[in-house]
Amino acid sequence: MLNLLHYFLPQPLLLAIGPLTIHWYGLCLVLAIAAALGITLKLSHEQKINQEQVLDLAIWLIIGGLLGARIYEIFLEWPYYFQNPAAIIKIWEGGLAIHGAIIGGGASLLIFARKNKLSSLKLTALIVPGLALGQAIGRWGNWFNQELFGLPTALPWGIPIALENRPLNYINYNFFHPTFLYESLGCLFIFLILSIMYYRWRRHLDKKKLIIIINTYLLGYALLRFSLEFIKIDQTPLVGGWRWPQIISLLIAAFSIAWLVKTFKFEK
Repeated sequence: MLNLLHYFLPQPLLLAIGPLTIHWYGLCLVLAIAAALGITLKLSHEQKINQEQVLDLAIWLIIGGLLGARIYEIFLEWPYYFQNPAAIIKIWEGGLAIHGAIIGGGASLLIFARKNKLSSLKLTALIVPGLALGQAIGRWGNWFNQELFGLPTALPWGIPIALENRPLNYINYNFFHPTFLYESLGCLFIFLILSIMYYRWRRHLDKKKLIIIINTYLLGYALLRFSLEFIKIDQTPLVGGWRWPQIISLLIAAFSIAWLVKTFKFEK
């Protein structure tokens, strides 16, 4: 695998037959959604939750997540999209921000839960394991698009980046940190931790355990993303010298910690 990463230069296009084109990014996205849905259906079945409602929720989450991810990305890169409005709909070229997907998906879930008189807490706890696995799969789309890579590196798993995809100040470097891989492995680890929690608690999922599951995802991903931003070199707004995804990750981490403290502050 490391040799493949180090010597293989991926291409974004998987298949082209006449007007039909299939991009690796799109395939990775579809596989990520399918994996997330499969895990969520399995967990909801074990918790005796109506499968049709879960499928309905999935549609809400997919639409809300994609819209949130794209709107968030457009907001961050507004000067580019203002000059290239046709690029707004070209999601197969990349440009789906996971923080936006979490916000959009979360808002969709809250609306769906309220509309159907369901527990938003339980629904959220049911989807976060699948979400983590989906992120682990979806990040490979960035490899095929040659985007969101890190600083130059001489490590044996450094990935080659085509000349036209390198930032100008790194034009003379050939190999870069595969931050997509680091994040993919990190999300896979979070998925495994959440799966262990579910396996141990599946018969007694009370409110506090649901909150722990949700915040294990939120805090775990926030810390993962915050750390990886130190070696990323893609353009993003800066706030006080910090990259914008780091600011959002810190806010998520602070929210998660506050929620946990509030939940357990009366525990002895």
